[in-house]
Amino acid sequence: MDGNLLIQLKETVKGDVLTDEETLKEYSHDASLFEIKPQVVVFPKGEEDVKVLVKLVSENKKNNPTLSLTARSAGTDMSGGSINDSIIVEFAKYFNHTPKINNNTATTEPGVYYRDFEIETLKHNLIFPSYPASREICAMGGIINNNSGGEKSLQYGKTEKYVKRVKVVLSDGNTYELKPLSKEELEKKLIQKDFEGEIYKKIHHLITENYELIMKAKPDVTKNSAGYFLWNVIDKKRNTFDLSQLWTGAQGTLGMLLEGDLELVPIHKHRGMLIIYLKDMSHLGQIINEVSALKPESFESYDDNTLKLALKYFPEFMRQLGPVGMIQAGLAFLPAFLSMFLGRSLPKLVLQVDFTSNNREEIDQKLTILREKLKPLHPLIQIAEGNQEKKYWLVRRESFNLLRKKIRNKHTVPFIDDFVIKPEYINEVLLQVTNILKKYPEFIYTVAGHIGNGNFHIIPLVDIADPKVIKAIPEISNQVYPIISKYKGSITGEHKQKRFLIQTTYLIREKKFLEI
Repeated sequence: MDGNLLIQLKETVKGDVLTDEETLKEYSHDASLFEIKPQVVVFPKGEEDVKVLVKLVSENKKNNPTLSLTARSAGTDMSGGSINDSIIVEFAKYFNHTPKINNNTATTEPGVYYRDFEIETLKHNLIFPSYPASREICAMGGIINNNSGGEKSLQYGKTEKYVKRVKVVLSDGNTYELKPLSKEELEKKLIQKDFEGEIYKKIHHLITENYELIMKAKPDVTKNSAGYFLWNVIDKKRNTFDLSQLWTGAQGTLGMLLEGDLELVPIHKHRGMLIIYLKDMSHLGQIINEVSALKPESFESYDDNTLKLALKYFPEFMRQLGPVGMIQAGLAFLPAFLSMFLGRSLPKLVLQVDFTSNNREEIDQKLTILREKLKPLHPLIQIAEGNQEKKYWLVRRESFNLLRKKIRNKHTVPFIDDFVIKPEYINEVLLQVTNILKKYPEFIYTVAGHIGNGNFHIIPLVDIADPKVIKAIPEISNQVYPIISKYKGSITGEHKQKRFLIQTTYLIREKKFLEI
């Protein structure tokens, strides 16, 4: 980086501007398999710092074309979206003030960790329903910019449904609010003779001129994080034009997020969970149909490799449950321990079905109906009660973190981890994908997913320095992605993958949209 620019940054930014080796090394990583060392990490203290950063980079870009800004909060991105070789803008240190709750809307800064955000919403008996499995370690900036989804998305949908307004700094270094505009409000924006007016004119023209093509390009699934969500900007039912929908899921490529308004939903008073153990997947399609018909809040799954991991590191899971929970969970896991000890096979797939309602009788009735419907298929079924529910959620949520932390000399490489297809195709697609992986013995992997949405996370674990592994990654990708495309799915349901972020921009042959 140009020395004069670094001096300017340190003189004009009120926050921290760090270039020491320890900091640069720390911010060379996120949750992906990539490592990219930045030149400087900036911790802005407020809105003015962010504006100064954007203006300085814009002014110096001509003489230094490699300059760029990458926003980062918790750094849990699985595709390298929060690292770069230029300037990292770290929001978690100062943009982390307590969220404000007004009726059913929360106003949050990007550096607020979800775990802290939820503490505030629960005080109002409300929750943000599209939190991801990484809920204990992720932050709100990533949730909005990545269009996060998770275990409750089956019933509630993804983040795009709950973003009501974003306050952002765009490439001219000024602050703007993006929110739904009525027809009259949009007309006023379109006649503005300024930077904001140009944005609205270009995007409005882009979408209206290519509307049918854009809607045709939309993946035929309930979850998608690939491409810019051009199809969400115009809401014909409400007659609105909303650029906050374009922002959501753009992963910081359109500007810097300062704050956002998120809609919250009430928490149901009662819940009930049914656990289904499958020795094989021969009846999986039928089970999915029976479960989906009863409209659970969540319908999750994990494979025998994930269960083995949970059993191997059982004490670490159980410490999160407390003394009483440890005993209860130990008893619940006892059959699995005995199976592993005696050399018996563990279930190939564990399904967990979660029903919620304000009516206890409704939940009990659904649990009874489902058990009766599944009896002819002979799966092992268990009702999870009390801390048992928490135990199963721990296995589902924490297996990826255990993979990252506990397996020595191996590295998680989430490169095909997040495909989504219609649930009716799960059986055949999952078999095809796992058969591909079996051809590469260097890869250990776990399979977990939001089976109700047809969204799966396949996390390979490998020695990333092995030349065979490096060679195999593109080979596997090039075999898996055509399968997903064949079934009209999305290669990434939740974890934005930057190299596919331009999926929809083929509509603009001269790339004018990206220049905005």
